[in-house]
Amino acid sequence: MSLHKIAVAGASGRMGKMLIESILASEDMVLVGALDVAQSPALGSDAGSTLGENLGVKIESDFEKALADAEFLIDFTRPEGTLKHLEYCAAHGIKMIIGTTGFDDEGKAAIAHAAEKTAIVFAPNMSVGVNVTLKLLEMAAKSFAEGYDIEIVEAHHRHKVDAPSGTALKMGEVIADALGRDLKEVGVFSREGVTGERDPSSIGFATIRGGDIVGDHTVLFAGIGERVEISHKSSSRVTYVHGSLRAARFLADKKTGLFDMFSVLGFK
Repeated sequence: MSLHKIAVAGASGRMGKMLIESILASEDMVLVGALDVAQSPALGSDAGSTLGENLGVKIESDFEKALADAEFLIDFTRPEGTLKHLEYCAAHGIKMIIGTTGFDDEGKAAIAHAAEKTAIVFAPNMSVGVNVTLKLLEMAAKSFAEGYDIEIVEAHHRHKVDAPSGTALKMGEVIADALGRDLKEVGVFSREGVTGERDPSSIGFATIRGGDIVGDHTVLFAGIGERVEISHKSSSRVTYVHGSLRAARFLADKKTGLFDMFSVLGFK
């Protein structure tokens, strides 16, 4: 059995450490590179040191050193960092699994362009459970197309820097697409003061930040006399890790193309 050669971006961060631990526990993957920012105090240390392991893989800020042997780069960092990694990976044929959120339209376009040169799975949430939830929302939206108000509520830890979350936005996009609407036109992201009556075609968003909440998302379909709530709650980031490794396996036989978790899970 050939091993999938994986590099991890943000190797000294929370997600990076969890990815490294799961790669070590995997039978079909091997860690060949660990990438982090130049300011990281972990630079030069062994990528397995926090796990009590000596892997012989140093954490590097130099792309050429960190990605020399990599077939895949798994990236859950920040948009500005991911886009730099993207440029290098596209130029060198390294496949990417991107779980980073907060991209603007220009950043998303850059990912799509890079997918003409290498294979990429890009998803705002790699959790299998979240993506099954997205499929349920697509089905529900078609049934609740008339007479139901749609609101999306998300909660995350105090350190999250973007709002609404990428997952909440993806939920809105899936619902809007199912209804034949454009989220950019119907999304309502803030309410304050005298707002007037609710536009029945709108999709509202509410954001909560606090403590160590990993990630909670609820979509409310509120009608007259009833409401339906579809929720997903994360208690551990390990679900994102498992999904991203599944995405890497999916990309193994792909040379180019842009995919999401619906593709990985066979929903498309």
